[in-house]
Amino acid sequence: MVDADDRPDGTGGIVFFRTENRETVVDWYRDTVGAETWLEQPGCTILAFDGFRFGFCDGEETETEGILTFVYDDAAAVDAMHERVGDAADEEPHENEQYDIYQFFASDPDGRTAEFQTFR
Repeated sequence: MVDADDRPDGTGGIVFFRTENRETVVDWYRDTVGAETWLEQPGCTILAFDGFRFGFCDGEETETEGILTFVYDDAAAVDAMHERVGDAADEEPHENEQYDIYQFFASDPDGRTAEFQTFR
């Protein structure tokens, strides 16, 4: 393991996904989830949500592996997000005792899993 004092300073990271529907999926994360455009590049849009950066790039195939997890301060905010995502929600918010979180999963317009949670 690298000691934090021995590594170069960084400014964070970005997770990228290929999509065949960049405009639709980007609009969903902006309009429904509340992410903001951090950087627009040719063929790619990078979004930010409270320091979490993720991007969608034009592709001939859509990548749906992985889970984008959005963390909130409390259960009321998770419940509010459940209302906002509406029919995209795959389940009701619930306690997950194994991880000591309150959560629910939804599917974005590409079918990618988005999780909304708070730690207890």
